[in-house]
Amino acid sequence: MVSDDIFFAWLDGELGPDEAARVAAEVQADPSLSARAEQHRAMQRRLRGAFDGIADAPVPDHLLAATRQSEPEVIDLAAARRSRESRAWKPLPQWAAIAATLAVGIFAGTMVPQRSEGPVAVEGGRVYAAAALDSALTAQLASAPAGDVRIGMTFRDQSGAVCRSFSEAATSGLACRSGSRWQVRGLFAAPEGQSGSYRMAAGMDPNLAALVDSTIAGEPFDAAAEKAAKAKGWR
Repeated sequence: MVSDDIFFAWLDGELGPDEAARVAAEVQADPSLSARAEQHRAMQRRLRGAFDGIADAPVPDHLLAATRQSEPEVIDLAAARRSRESRAWKPLPQWAAIAATLAVGIFAGTMVPQRSEGPVAVEGGRVYAAAALDSALTAQLASAPAGDVRIGMTFRDQSGAVCRSFSEAATSGLACRSGSRWQVRGLFAAPEGQSGSYRMAAGMDPNLAALVDSTIAGEPFDAAAEKAAKAKGWR
């Protein structure tokens, strides 16, 4: 039986010719592996073909300027968070720089589908959850996972909006409630060879963890707080 590591390395073209041929023969002979491989390829095709417009767009000058600091500052995230929570929140220059850097990384290295069947949709220059992702963010509790989309943390940001992290086979991200919809704050593609159950076991993407830390105000919701927020329409 082909292990997950070898299977995904083969799908990503990381194996030598002899081993790749061996795995290809084993996948072809196993209907379940063949179906799994086709599902992975379909997901990759959908992701690759969906973000061309945003990926090709020039990065705004103010974002580029924010990333060109002459002397990069080392941020103690824990200390900054304690300081932020000890007083009324005010925008901090270092958080602005982090947010700008994240914005460049998110939209230069990730693909946002603009078709109705994609997990997200771009409208008016903003990215919103769609289809199964929108349904999961609205209806699913982190304590009761179901389906392909897994909800991670639920919390409020500095403006008081409810935010939820999520992961699926090839992506993970963060969305916050905006009116009656979920606006996507960040979307990250899984590293090569990490998807499906392997990705979920690996834990939160470091880029997503940094985005959550720069967004969260207070502590994450526990199960009771999450249920109460859902009952109120995530307000």
